[in-house]
Amino acid sequence: MKKLFLIFLTAILIAAAIAGYLLFGPSTAFSAGKYDLYIRTGMNYEAMFSGLREDHVFSHPTVFDWVARRSGYPEKIKAGKYEVESGISLFNLLKMLRNGHQVPVNLVITKLRTKSDLAGMVGRKLECDSTSFMDYLDNDDTLKAYALDSNTVMTAVFPDTYTYFWNTTPSRIFRKMEITSREFWTPERIHLAEAHHLNPISAYILASIVEEETTRKEDKPKIASVYLNRLAAGMKLAADPTVKFALRNFELKRVYSKYLTVPSPYNTYMNPGLPPGPICTPSRETIEAVLNAPATRYLYFVARPDFSGYSNFAETFAEHLQNAREYQKALDEQMRIGEKAKGNQ
Repeated sequence: MKKLFLIFLTAILIAAAIAGYLLFGPSTAFSAGKYDLYIRTGMNYEAMFSGLREDHVFSHPTVFDWVARRSGYPEKIKAGKYEVESGISLFNLLKMLRNGHQVPVNLVITKLRTKSDLAGMVGRKLECDSTSFMDYLDNDDTLKAYALDSNTVMTAVFPDTYTYFWNTTPSRIFRKMEITSREFWTPERIHLAEAHHLNPISAYILASIVEEETTRKEDKPKIASVYLNRLAAGMKLAADPTVKFALRNFELKRVYSKYLTVPSPYNTYMNPGLPPGPICTPSRETIEAVLNAPATRYLYFVARPDFSGYSNFAETFAEHLQNAREYQKALDEQMRIGEKAKGNQ
């Protein structure tokens, strides 16, 4: 009798040890790295478990299923992106899933040119697809709450790193961006904009043009002053980057006269004033350059003939023509040398 009891006790202890190992020991079938588990909004437990089994995530999927069902997880499934680390136990995994402990997703925005660019980025990184986010950006009724419309909506998007949960809705995605924009526009910056007869939206739009004109920090304030002077004089901005935006051809190296008549509200050769929206997401540095643009009499600028990336500025059209001829001559010479080099290959 005593021997049978010992055998029974041993069996119980072995079973307990196996159960403990299955519950608290390593449970994944992959040996290194991690597995990104995406649980879409509205997905049920059966669909989630089927995906895990097909991807061979667990060494013992039936054990996971048994434990999950007895812990009540199928009724408490939460959407999101979860990081399953190699070697995680079933206990810790189910605890993470039940508590909805998602891994954050970073949306890193540098320079974007269009709403479609932003929507595409969101669609690649987060649950909501690009179409649903684009619909949000095009909804004037929704944007009215932010004093924006489908043209000016991108003025609320600043280059930055935005952290979200994967299943964040379009409205919450945009709301965080708009909060960042609002934090930038301090009373001091608004006052600087007003001194140039601008507001946060128009200052951002002008900065987007300056952003596309140059990468040289030293030239940005002066280029901003050129456009401010043109606005004050009632001149058309005649900004080449706005023509590229109107054409949606951002690879154009030279804007020929045949492009200047493209029918678009963004073509500042055809339309007076600023375009209806920004042509890119400018850096904070460029917005600051607009806000702190010096008082100049410059009305024109053209790239220097040394191809340094800097510009020559002029107050009169005659002076500008001379600068333009020098740049054109240097450009033609550069192209001639390039063509000759190709011919010698």
